[in-house]
Amino acid sequence: RVSEFWAQRLRRGGRRPRARSGGMRALCNNNVRLTARAARPVRLVTTCKESRIGKRPVQVGKSEVKLEGQVLTVKGPLGTLTREFPPEIALSMSDDKAEVKFTKAEDSKKAKQLHGLCRTLGQNMVTGVLEGWEKKLSLIGVGYRAAMKGSKQIELQLGYIHPVVLDLPEGVKAEVDKSQTAITITGYDKEVVGNFAAVVRSKRPPEVYKGKGIRYADEYVRMKEGKAGKK
Repeated sequence: RVSEFWAQRLRRGGRRPRARSGGMRALCNNNVRLTARAARPVRLVTTCKESRIGKRPVQVGKSEVKLEGQVLTVKGPLGTLTREFPPEIALSMSDDKAEVKFTKAEDSKKAKQLHGLCRTLGQNMVTGVLEGWEKKLSLIGVGYRAAMKGSKQIELQLGYIHPVVLDLPEGVKAEVDKSQTAITITGYDKEVVGNFAAVVRSKRPPEVYKGKGIRYADEYVRMKEGKAGKK
């Protein structure tokens, strides 16, 4: 027996569908004829009512936290960060001011999407002012080197006819090792540190044939095989 679609196609001269393993074969169970699709186990899908990350409170630690409506200010030994959170997320502090809680102000799709994100942003603020963030870059290539130009600029030699000079953003520090091929970028704002590291890498991204360029210290660059010469 075939469906109406295949019956019409056979009348027009088409090919009959081949039976696949477990696809169109029939299974018999207690004298009941079941198709393979009906015999498959039912998959139960459950929806998460609340984000597992968002419902965890942020431990303040030794930092000073100030909450004014939707504006959160975190002050620590490395600096001060301020961020305004969207109205879909409600912020609250515990009685002893030891932790900050992020809850959904409304039961909407956007609030569910922002719940875990806002909690992570708050945790990044506390971690940044207490411990700081770090990005390491490696320079690979003949003649590629880096050097600090004062305390606010970094100079890169990347094979161009001119050096590349970059200004350090506020709150960001950079260090170059003795070999001048490794750069360490530190700061208390994770977004600024990550963005500046991406800007440095963009000046000479790693190429896939020899691997020359600037890459993150833990970055894996998939290499390609070059063209084979004539034999």
